[in-house]
Amino acid sequence: MIDFSTTDILYEDNHLLVANKRAGDLVQADAAGETGLEDAVKAFLRRRDNKPGDVFLGVVHRIDRPVSGAIVFAKTSKALVRMNEMVKDRAVEKTYWAITESLLPAEQGTLVHHIARDPRNNRSRAHISPVRDSKEATLNYRMIAGSKNYYLYEVQLITGRHHQIRAQFAREGAPIRGDLKYGAKRSIEGGGISLHSRSLSFLHPVRKEPLTVVAPPPKGDNLWKFFEEATR
Repeated sequence: MIDFSTTDILYEDNHLLVANKRAGDLVQADAAGETGLEDAVKAFLRRRDNKPGDVFLGVVHRIDRPVSGAIVFAKTSKALVRMNEMVKDRAVEKTYWAITESLLPAEQGTLVHHIARDPRNNRSRAHISPVRDSKEATLNYRMIAGSKNYYLYEVQLITGRHHQIRAQFAREGAPIRGDLKYGAKRSIEGGGISLHSRSLSFLHPVRKEPLTVVAPPPKGDNLWKFFEEATR
């Protein structure tokens, strides 16, 4: 079971819980029976709130296993239905931080590709033109810091395709640090990659008030610490 505690909660009220997912954690249990963050949050709420029986918790969206950062769960069915509609309508603004091994072609810009998923090896490929079963993928990016060997980009997802940022950055010659699947030169201890769900912004599904939740980057990684301090 994933270790989940109060310190992993970025925001919580009666309807929502936003967690700071660790790199390497599954969001939901897989076919092999490995438990996910969803199960850990349910168990935490059951213990903390002394709830008998099942705890309602809805998964609003997902983050790849090696990716860290902010992820939303719904604690009520009303919130889940409304959040699902917002995700479908692209009314949830998702901002990521990505550390790359190389520079993208420009300091800021928009990437538009056509992504085709290969389920056999759980990988996606970004193509310049449409190919069979591909879907258009769009993101905006800007470089916000750099070091001798690495670069920090802020990314706003316009679409939400399978491995979108990872595939698009790799197609442009700037694989994400630690992402061996997409061409990175070396792995990171622990198996994660330097892609982080930095913030989520949306209208609260019940109160209808603007809400922005920011997730601090992973602790214990000196490069993340360096870049976080560089952006202050």
